[in-house]
Amino acid sequence: MAPTLLASPRPAPTGSDGGGGTAATARPAPAAGTVDAAAAAVTAAFVAAGVPVTKVGATRTDTVVSVTDGGAELLPGGDVRALRDLWEATSFELERQQAAPACVAEEQAGLASRVGPTYALTFTPAPTPAAVMASAAKVKVAVIREEGSNGDREMAAALHLAGLDPWDVATSDLAAGRVSLADFRGAVFVGGFSYADVLDSAKGWAAVVRYRAAVRDEVEAFLTRPDTWSLGVCNGCQLLALLGVVPFGPVERVPSPAQPRFIHNASGRFESRWSAVRIADSPSVLLRGMGGSVLGVWSAHGEGKAHFPDASVLDAVRAGGLAAVAYVDDGGDPTTAYPANPNGSVDGIAALTTPDGRHLAMMPHPERAAQLWQWPYLPAGRREGLAASPWLRMFQNARTWCEGEDA
Repeated sequence: MAPTLLASPRPAPTGSDGGGGTAATARPAPAAGTVDAAAAAVTAAFVAAGVPVTKVGATRTDTVVSVTDGGAELLPGGDVRALRDLWEATSFELERQQAAPACVAEEQAGLASRVGPTYALTFTPAPTPAAVMASAAKVKVAVIREEGSNGDREMAAALHLAGLDPWDVATSDLAAGRVSLADFRGAVFVGGFSYADVLDSAKGWAAVVRYRAAVRDEVEAFLTRPDTWSLGVCNGCQLLALLGVVPFGPVERVPSPAQPRFIHNASGRFESRWSAVRIADSPSVLLRGMGGSVLGVWSAHGEGKAHFPDASVLDAVRAGGLAAVAYVDDGGDPTTAYPANPNGSVDGIAALTTPDGRHLAMMPHPERAAQLWQWPYLPAGRREGLAASPWLRMFQNARTWCEGEDA
């Protein structure tokens, strides 16, 4: 299926680029007649209500800001980008006190050239069929949490909306033998701050899995079963990396010193942003049929920078198409530029999958955008054209894979 643009490319205006960088583009304006008619209707409504009204300005399709008084231009050569830079200057000075100055400078220099994300869809999102939702024989998924996890409820909701049967499983349940992963086809290691991340992100959780025999045996047996899938999001993504599950799977683990992992953001601080990502054509069973799509998604992490101590491992990831999701710029291309890439990951890497596609570790939060009302931004008129959030497809893919259906 050819990509469907969710935000059409916008024509570039004339004039200065605002001091370094590519000239910004302007959004297409409504036809002049439409604007004039709307203005006349509003004016008439005010007049009919006895409210004095005077038209004082109008929008433009370029970047010029013109303010006149009696014919005299009050802002000679006014450019909205230069004025915005002036307005934001104080804020950026404050930013330099709380984030890496190089990242702040990069964001400040790029502000004039920002045009907003251009989303694209290579599939048609659809709600889960009513018959699936009503079924009494749903696929069971363990939503695994640890002390400090906070993404379990949102994840359970996303799985439920896809027609799956989510179960709340604490790591302590596995340790005590109260729950066995042998009863599940899917497992999701959720986001949050396990053990408050005091040992670095997910290291406390990873230690429990590695060194608590009952937990280790349960997790290892589950991951190596050929009929299972797993997803690690944010803290869970960091966990799967520390356990060596990604990028090559739970059997072909990379030796510990060379194991890829997720480290502190290049900005030096926690980043909570609505980011744009491109889904690659990869082996991931959860992302089947979604390759080539560019979507918005929530990012919320302090340690999300993909780090490859061994360059040969990164080369193998690239060669195998195992970087399943990447942060992208406004043109939809993978980027390392801040803030489009909130953490500085090489190649914009936001997710890693295994060669068999059964295990996916992803830093952004698709479960926090599984319903359309959770998207803070969609281009005008596009929300009404979607029957479901595009991210719901990811969880539906998990169900159809378990049921042996084609994506």
